[in-house]
Amino acid sequence: MIYRIFNNRWLIFGGALIISILVFWNANKFFHELKEAETSKMQIWAAAQQELQQIDIDKDILSLTTLRVIYSNNTTPMLLYNHHEDSYDIQNISSRKTNTRKKLEKLQKRFEAENTPIEVHSENEHLQTLYYGNSPLLNKLKYYPILLILLFILFFIALYFFYMTSKSSEQNKLWAGMAKETAHQIGTPLSSLIAWIELLKTEDSNLEYITEMEKDIQRLSTITDRFSKIGSLPSFKKLDIVAETEKSLQYLRKRTSKLINYHITLPEHPIYVPLNEELYSWTLENLIKNSIDAMKGKGDIYVYMEEGIKDVSIFVKDSGKGIPKRIQKTVFTPGYTTKKRGWGLGLSLTKRIIEEYHRGKIRVLNSSPKGTTMQITLQTDKNS
Repeated sequence: MIYRIFNNRWLIFGGALIISILVFWNANKFFHELKEAETSKMQIWAAAQQELQQIDIDKDILSLTTLRVIYSNNTTPMLLYNHHEDSYDIQNISSRKTNTRKKLEKLQKRFEAENTPIEVHSENEHLQTLYYGNSPLLNKLKYYPILLILLFILFFIALYFFYMTSKSSEQNKLWAGMAKETAHQIGTPLSSLIAWIELLKTEDSNLEYITEMEKDIQRLSTITDRFSKIGSLPSFKKLDIVAETEKSLQYLRKRTSKLINYHITLPEHPIYVPLNEELYSWTLENLIKNSIDAMKGKGDIYVYMEEGIKDVSIFVKDSGKGIPKRIQKTVFTPGYTTKKRGWGLGLSLTKRIIEEYHRGKIRVLNSSPKGTTMQITLQTDKNS
């Protein structure tokens, strides 16, 4: 049920957007209402201050209410500027913010931007101007809507990643199940072929043909083993990447068209990496088959290596039509294919083999109408 709700991403997005707008609107409304109340309070405070200026201390008794209004405000920061004396009276402001004239004038400008100053008169004579800023509560509330919106965005991102992870997990289970079932289905005719090979050996058939057929059966066994391992953690050995690359290419060269010219340049010394030989061979096979398809069965394939300090890079270059830049990152997506036939799993499996299993990297190094170069980078064995 939860997955079905998450599956409708637009419903989630729309709901999150509506909630965010409502929260922002209500918080903004509350902020302005509180600001109006703060302004009214300061107007009362200014009136009390004005009344205080008009009282003759020697003759009149100060109103208790007036004193209460003046001394009860202990939250709103205030600057009371006296025009005759060119001085400031300070209330509810830290002394380090008002210890110089420059700081006082800067604070005055800030308060003037936040709230309209209030003039305090005495017998129609302009005596003082009250500059006041937002109270700490108002300052906190001002950023509250932004904080809420950020929380909603983070919540939506979390939902999105949950959705994508759930979908990816479901797809992975589907591919793994299909692969294992394929391996199981291939196993039955494969056993029969092995029996037929043994029968041909007893009838003095051409041994050269039988040898090649055995190689193909061995290849089918390898493919079956590959498919059976999808969804399981593969085992790794310390192997020479140079030798494994050469071995895979030897098999492929014999079984591809003579119109394909291989140009292989490999180091003469071994380079050891933690490797699963079957999955690595599968990777090279997928890349070369894609190259052959891109060249429409005719052209040049270059395979070469570059050894780094802690890694080794294997390059597969072809003379095909190239990959448009706009889809270079899409070619590794499961199900993406430009072929009329195919499931679009080759490069996605290749990416998973290299990046998830071997902890390496694979990318389209460069591509143009003259060809494409794919790069695989694997970490070398530290103990080699």
